[in-house]
Amino acid sequence: MAQRRYFIKTYGCQMNERDSEIMAGQLEELGYVPAARDQEADVIVVNTCAVRGSAEEHALGYIGQLRQLKAERPSMTLAVAGCMAQEPGTIAWLKKHAPQVDLVFGTHNLHQLPQLLEQAEASEEMVIDVWQSAGEVVEHLPSRRKDGVKAFVNIIYGCDKFCTYCIVPFTRGKERSREMGAIVAEVEALAREGYQDVTVLGQNVNSYGHDLNPPRDLADLLSELEKIDGVRWLRYTTSHPRDFSQKLIDTIAASSKITRHVHLPVQAGSNAILKRMNRKYTKESYLDLIERVKEKIPDASLTTDIIVGFPGETEADFEETLDLIRRVRYDTAFTFIYSPREKTPAARWEGRDPVPNPVKKDRLNRLMALQYQISWEQNQQYLGRELLVLVEGVSKKDHQVWACRTHNNKVVLIDRDPAIDLTDRFVPVRITGAKTFYLTGEAVGNPLPDSAPRRVELPMA
Repeated sequence: MAQRRYFIKTYGCQMNERDSEIMAGQLEELGYVPAARDQEADVIVVNTCAVRGSAEEHALGYIGQLRQLKAERPSMTLAVAGCMAQEPGTIAWLKKHAPQVDLVFGTHNLHQLPQLLEQAEASEEMVIDVWQSAGEVVEHLPSRRKDGVKAFVNIIYGCDKFCTYCIVPFTRGKERSREMGAIVAEVEALAREGYQDVTVLGQNVNSYGHDLNPPRDLADLLSELEKIDGVRWLRYTTSHPRDFSQKLIDTIAASSKITRHVHLPVQAGSNAILKRMNRKYTKESYLDLIERVKEKIPDASLTTDIIVGFPGETEADFEETLDLIRRVRYDTAFTFIYSPREKTPAARWEGRDPVPNPVKKDRLNRLMALQYQISWEQNQQYLGRELLVLVEGVSKKDHQVWACRTHNNKVVLIDRDPAIDLTDRFVPVRITGAKTFYLTGEAVGNPLPDSAPRRVELPMA
């Protein structure tokens, strides 16, 4: 009898990627094996993202494409999971336009996938099981991690910030921290398996531990994780500027493992817009935080997220954002046109006080032009330096080079010898070129010793 196969299509953030690894682990405990393509799968799970409209459109488009496959293979089970499943609008759309979907479940009952699949297989109608609030943190779920030396570890779920543009508190629920001992044990196990580059995850990692008894914080956790033999690099994402403490800055500065990449999403440079966004910091306090980071961690690369065209944003507000970019001089900025999200206050404001689309696009282009120039200038300082990089794999755009990443998250491309596999190896390089979005370099030494076992690559999109 042929083995049953599964395929998981993942949209969105690293939290979603980690959720997909857990779903894959549960499916493999049921006897499923990975399918290379969705056409070969007996179970397809579409793990959705609701942060931006474009992600929702892509997910709905893919679900629509699967209608023909379901017609050809009616015994296949099609499930829709993730943040979009938490939205009433998505449920209504699926009922009306996607009869091929067998199962819908959300972010709060991920751990029930085996039972939900059993229900869906026994039912002739779409099974919808979406919890409106989260329960306790469920530990010890099986997991099928991707190949390599990099691993994601959840440390806190949900978000309590309620930024007026953001759907996450509604789709992920209130903040719930994992116990520190459970996290340390998980990372110790990962280190024994050969994982050396560990990223701790949360919608707001800086809130970690405030709900524990006794309370802890991210600095405490990172200090404990740094003690684990076998872990070379420690990363954390995503941070909120309001909670990025001096204690955390000092902890990073004193560490040899915590990476020198500080991502602090500012979203806007105007105090009026920041207040409207409910970010609960000002431009001035944000700039003070940046100066304290630069003083204690001078080799840090600084990145951010910025939204243009937020309802009510004036030209003067936008100029404040440009001024902030000039003063901070980010290495990279991830820029987005405002996208209204169901249930959020800003979605209501968009109808009353919108920024015209041509104005949004013009502002985005001006912002990117400024940031691209700064990014190019920032990268010039790396010319001639010798750095340690992690080789992540063959470049998707040029198979003649390896794509690598530095300790402070810079992308470096180095020439590739097809006879030597450097994937997942730490290699010393000298930087020979600096472009806007990446550096180029050459290997100047042998790869560091690597005890990581090679794993079969997980075919998740």
